[in-house]
Amino acid sequence: MHENSLESRIARLEARDAIRELVARYGLVIDDHDLAGIRALFTADAHFASRDGIMAASGRDAIVEQFVGRFQVLGISNHFTHDHIIQFDDADPASASGLVTSHAEVWRNGQALIGAMRYHDRYRLDAGTWRFQSRELAFLYYLPVTEYADGLGSTLRQRAYGDQRHADYPESLPGWQDYRSTNIPE
Repeated sequence: MHENSLESRIARLEARDAIRELVARYGLVIDDHDLAGIRALFTADAHFASRDGIMAASGRDAIVEQFVGRFQVLGISNHFTHDHIIQFDDADPASASGLVTSHAEVWRNGQALIGAMRYHDRYRLDAGTWRFQSRELAFLYYLPVTEYADGLGSTLRQRAYGDQRHADYPESLPGWQDYRSTNIPE
């Protein structure tokens, strides 16, 4: 198929839609604590991690077990997917990458928290189905709702684990650092 043919353009649109659906299903299966659903979303050799190092699992079984552990402290949750940028690998039509912005409302360890995050994804067409090959979670904030107003003004916006930790972004991003170093007086 020629890359600009109608067939290839339709195939790319169908792939984009399937990847968006994959991301939407992720939020639903996490909220539903659906272990079989989680398993179905990942390739056999997938990797799932959080940038803060709290989560790190390789392979479907390990990823599912990681979520079993998370669900032991996580009650109800409501994950929202916002913007989703998908980039296809022109050299490998079965591979794509993506950036997903997201929010979550959760009940964790007896308190209500709200989080804003970005997922850095690699997708793989696996037996005719798009799945996560890797997923890295980075937090802008993860705050008890009672600390939201004050917490947003702090760099210590990661507060889900009983202490205060630095958020994963934006302070670590080169663009943020460049702007702040030249445009914000000390």
